[in-house]
Order: sequence, then C-alpha cells, then structure tokens
Amino acid sequence: MKERFTALTAWLTNALGTPWALVGSVVIVLVWACTGPLFGFSDTWQLLINTSTTVITFWMVFVIQASQNRSDKAVHLKLDEILKWMEAQQPDEAIAAEERTEEEIDQLKEKVRDVAETSS
Repeated sequence: MKERFTALTAWLTNALGTPWALVGSVVIVLVWACTGPLFGFSDTWQLLINTSTTVITFWMVFVIQASQNRSDKAVHLKLDEILKWMEAQQPDEAIAAEERTEEEIDQLKEKVRDVAETSS
C-alpha cells in the first residue's frame, strides 16, 4: 500500500504542478461561472464550487505533505552523505540534525558559526 501511495502522490504532484493543471482549473471555474445564469445563481450552484474546492484542497494538503516529506528525507540523506565525506572538525554532530531538539540545533548552529569564523 505504501508503494502505491508514494506512486500516486508522486504522479499527482507532477501532474498538478503543471501549467496545464492551472489552465484546467481556470476553465472549470469559468464554466462554473458561465452556468450561473442557467441555474439562477442558486445556493446549490454556489455550493457545488465551494464544496468541490474545499474537498480538493483538503486532499491536496495530504498529497503535498507526503511529497514534501519524501523530498525532505532525500535531501537530508544527501546532506548526511556529503557531511560524512567532508573533512570537517566535527562532522558527526551535524549528521541527522533534523532529529535533534530546537535547542540542540541552535547550539550546533553556534558551533558551526564559530568554526566558520575561525577558518576564514
């Protein structure tokens, strides 16, 4: 199930992040707006677009978050690999920094800043 979800979210983020998706959404809204007079600008007519956009937005939050989580993990893995191979004074401290507390990250930031200032 995880593989299918990953494949679906990857496909959705790629498909919906295109100019064609934006054009499609504009067309849908224009068609909806043009049908207003046909339906007398009724409450049901308004509810259709409101409900549709709310549900789509709700779903997209999860799709975008899944995509962002996957991307973040890949970036952190790449950065950890770079840190592992760099010749720095204390490279192990920065590896997996995203798993540390906010206070530990701030302390590590100060150490990195100090090392950068002394090496320049």
